[in-house]
Amino acid sequence: MIVVVGSINLDLIARLERLPAPGETLQGSGFSTAPGGKGANQALAAARAGAEVRMIGAVGKDAFAGGALALLKSGGVDLSGVAESAASTGTALILVDSDGENMIAVVAGANGAVLPGDIVKARLAKGDIVLLQHEIPLETVEAALEAARNAGATSILNTAPYREEAVSFLARADYILANETEFDLCSTALGLAGEDREARMRAFAAGTGRTIIVTLGAGGVLAVTPDSFLAVPALPVEPVDTVGAGDTFCGYLAAGLAAGLALDEALERAAAAASLSCLKQGAQPSIPLAAEVVAALARPPGG
Repeated sequence: MIVVVGSINLDLIARLERLPAPGETLQGSGFSTAPGGKGANQALAAARAGAEVRMIGAVGKDAFAGGALALLKSGGVDLSGVAESAASTGTALILVDSDGENMIAVVAGANGAVLPGDIVKARLAKGDIVLLQHEIPLETVEAALEAARNAGATSILNTAPYREEAVSFLARADYILANETEFDLCSTALGLAGEDREARMRAFAAGTGRTIIVTLGAGGVLAVTPDSFLAVPALPVEPVDTVGAGDTFCGYLAAGLAAGLALDEALERAAAAASLSCLKQGAQPSIPLAAEVVAALARPPGG
């Protein structure tokens, strides 16, 4: 079982030719809504990868809640751990330009009501994988890491969005997953020594005994365990929308590890899934199915 403790949002997406400068108003070319939230995105990605998934989170008692949960329901995610809050359903306001780059503002809403006491709903057991991010209260993330350790479960902590106050407990997770910007910020906060990113990753893994994974967008992914270094390429694609690519990676990685794949194979599938997610618009609607990922990996280069 993969247990995702995290955020559930409804994304409000505006499309423009380019992203606005501060104080600038631009004419948009389109608008849509889609279910999102880093926790929900990662839960759906794990489910589409073929895993059994339980979601722990909260939504409001409002018109946005149904839309926020729609794809999780249709994807077969167990929502018994999702509470209703007096606060509004979490919302992400997303601007996407013609090159697929984006700017995002997140309003936490009900996600702020996901509290340490809710971890009991996870019903954690030995062998489970607990997947976490930073869009819920950090005390809840800490409690989930502790509960995972006590239950004999494996924990994966995604450092997005970066929050410096979370750096102190990164090493409590079995796997730490960051993008390059987040890892560089973590490196500074932790005072990691090393001339380049790989050296700092090695320093973190050696000092903590944990595995650190850094995604590089089109550059693929790097991973350092206490005993090894891995570099995995991304699939070459022309991106339509990069929103949700990181969450797709997280969910697929968790599913790969839950299925017993070796780390290099799990990373390869996760990187391929993240690349494919950039070919469609929206966070959750763009997450590929497992069969699409397998087919993409089977194609010869340039095929």
